Amino acid sequence: MRFKVKAQAIGANADAIRRQLPQLIQKGYNFFVRTTPIDTGNARKKTKLVGDVIDANYKYSVPLNEGHSKQAPDGMTNPTIKYLKKLARQIIKGK
Repeated sequence: MRFKVKAQAIGANADAIRRQLPQLIQKGYNFFVRTTPIDTGNARKKTKLVGDVIDANYKYSVPLNEGHSKQAPDGMTNPTIKYLKKLARQIIKGK
């Protein structure tokens, strides 16, 4: 997921928002990992943040993300996107 900030669309808070974007990426990664179901812990251990990309590098990542676990019936990606949108709105509003 990538975010682009256009100063004219956001106004005076643009610089403050740009400074917070790296934290937003890290928070999204942390949320994704917390949302990942735990059985042996392998899925969480193999999920890495590579630059600004969450890399879930294990063979059953797709089934988990499609909700095939009772621990994460909505998967991990959609809840993480929802969480990031909420955080982005808070940043834009200056909260």
